[in-house]
Amino acid sequence: MGLVPDQDQQHQLLGFLALLNKWNRAYNLTAVREPAQMVPRQLLDSLSILPFVTADRVLDVGAGGGLPGIPLAIARPDIRFTLLDSNSKKTRFLTQCVLELRLANVEVIHGRAEDCQPDRPFEQITSRAFTALANLVNWCDGLLADDGQFLAMKGQFPDDEVSALPSGWRVSARHRLHYPGCDGERHLLIINRVSPSQDSIQGG
Repeated sequence: MGLVPDQDQQHQLLGFLALLNKWNRAYNLTAVREPAQMVPRQLLDSLSILPFVTADRVLDVGAGGGLPGIPLAIARPDIRFTLLDSNSKKTRFLTQCVLELRLANVEVIHGRAEDCQPDRPFEQITSRAFTALANLVNWCDGLLADDGQFLAMKGQFPDDEVSALPSGWRVSARHRLHYPGCDGERHLLIINRVSPSQDSIQGG
């Protein structure tokens, strides 16, 4: 994958998996319960979108068990990550991860996307197994900068969700994700706003 984490980052990544495995027993943070499967299906899956994370500030919406936000924040300590989730148990877990892993570049917010009011909008918003694309853009419209983009992680390419995107949005790029131990299809969809003139051209 071209990743070369230093020793501290390796310890943080493995420490995150240890926390995820421990808390998962009580909080049901992820369906993956076999520790040996957590490396490819949690860590590597999250890190597979790293080449597309280019903003200085990134929001991970529906952060859940910290995927992909925590692994990305460990790999890119120079980027500020905000992890947003409406489930208080999950945000407690995320807060514990930030404390124990000493992630100075991560902020955790408990709340709904529709109610979140950041100081300024985000240039990129990531999501993984969160919701349908139409819900994603509708709920997070106000959180995304005018020229920002959603980085939506999906399994099989969701043709039905793409066709259901509301007016004013388009999939500007799609990427098949590959990483060691990947079982099944994984896709990254990059979604941008469409200007009114572009929208009328597409509609025509």
